[in-house]
Amino acid sequence: MNDLEGITVIALEQAVAAPYVSGRLAEAGARVIKIERAEGDFARHYDQLVRGQSAYFVWLNAGKESVTLNLKDSNDAALFRNMLGAADVFIQNLAPGALDRLGFEPQQLTRDFPGLVICSISGYGETGPYRTQKAYDLLIQAETGLCSVTGVDDELTRVGVSVSDISAGMTAYQDILQALFARERDPEHKGRIINVSLYHATADWMNVPYLQHRYGQFTPQNNGLKHPSIAPYGAFVCGDAKQILFSIQNEREWKDLCHQVLNDETLTSHEHFSNNSRRLEHREELEQLIIKNFAAFDREQVIERLAAANIAYGRVSDLDDLANHPQNRFRNIDTPNGTVKALGRGALIEGKENTSLSVPELGQHNEKIREEFGI
Repeated sequence: MNDLEGITVIALEQAVAAPYVSGRLAEAGARVIKIERAEGDFARHYDQLVRGQSAYFVWLNAGKESVTLNLKDSNDAALFRNMLGAADVFIQNLAPGALDRLGFEPQQLTRDFPGLVICSISGYGETGPYRTQKAYDLLIQAETGLCSVTGVDDELTRVGVSVSDISAGMTAYQDILQALFARERDPEHKGRIINVSLYHATADWMNVPYLQHRYGQFTPQNNGLKHPSIAPYGAFVCGDAKQILFSIQNEREWKDLCHQVLNDETLTSHEHFSNNSRRLEHREELEQLIIKNFAAFDREQVIERLAAANIAYGRVSDLDDLANHPQNRFRNIDTPNGTVKALGRGALIEGKENTSLSVPELGQHNEKIREEFGI
C-alpha cells in the first residue's frame, strides 16, 4: 500500500533508530533519500552475515535511495538545503549538537521551510542534564532500569534485540504520521519540530514497573521466564528437556489446569494455592509440583493437554524454531548481493504483504540526486 506516495523524506541517519523510522515510511510508499557519509552508515559494517551484508542494514534500509554527502563542504551543504526545500519530512539522529554546528539548526529550518516536519532522535532529548551525552541501545536499557527487570536473580541481562532503538523509532513514526495528518488539516500547511529520545521512549515502556514502585512500594524482580505478578505463568521443562511456557489468567483457568492438565483436583482447594496472591506467595512450591508432573511427558504431550484445557501456551523457541515456524509470513528484500527472505511485517493491509523493496548500494543514487537537486 503506497499511502504515503508523494511524500518526500530526507533522512540524515545512521545505526538503528532513525533508519527504523524512515524504513517504515518507505514501506508506506514515501520517497526516502538516505544521506550517508563517504564511508557509509556504520550499520553497513555491523556484520557480514546476510549474503555478505549487515543484517541490520538489510532489515532497516529497503526502499531507500542512497546519496553520499559531506555537509562540511559548501557545495554539498547547498545541495542538502535544496533537498530540504523539496521535502515533507526531515529525520536526523546525529550526535547531540552536530546538526547545529553544520548550520542546520531545526528552529531556523522551520522558519526557512514552514511546511517541513522535522524529527530529531537523540539519546536523552534536547533538554535536561544528560542532553549532550552519547547514548546507544544497551546503555539506555541499563539507564532506564529495563535491565533490572530482565534476566534471572542477580544476573541482569539486556533484551535480546535493540528494543530502545526500536521503541524510539516506533515513537518517531507515530508522531511523524500525526504531524503529516495535522499539516493536511492546517490552512497554513505548517510542519512541526519533533524530538524523540531513546531514554524517554524506553522509559515510557517502563511505566508499569515504575508506577508499581512509585505508588505501591512494589519493585518487580528480574524473574527470567516468569511473570512478576501472576502464578503460574512461566516456562517449565518437560520430560524431553524442552520448555513450554503457559499462562493462567483467572481462577477458572486455574481449576482447568488442575483438573485437565495436572490431574490433581485437590490443588484447587489447597490453602497455598487458593488465589493468585497465595500462589505467588508459594510460587516455588507450586512450580515444583508442575515440574514433577511435566517430567512424565514430552513437550508435545503437555501441549495436547494445555490445548484441550484451552490454556494459553507457547513453546520456548530458539532461532531455528523461529526460522521454521509454521505461522511465519515472509517478504522478499532485494539487495546488491541477491534477494533475501525476511520475516514479514506485523500487519497485513487488505490481506497483503508489502511488495519487495530494494536495499541501496552506498551512493547508488548520487548522480540522480545531484542532478535533481543541484544548483
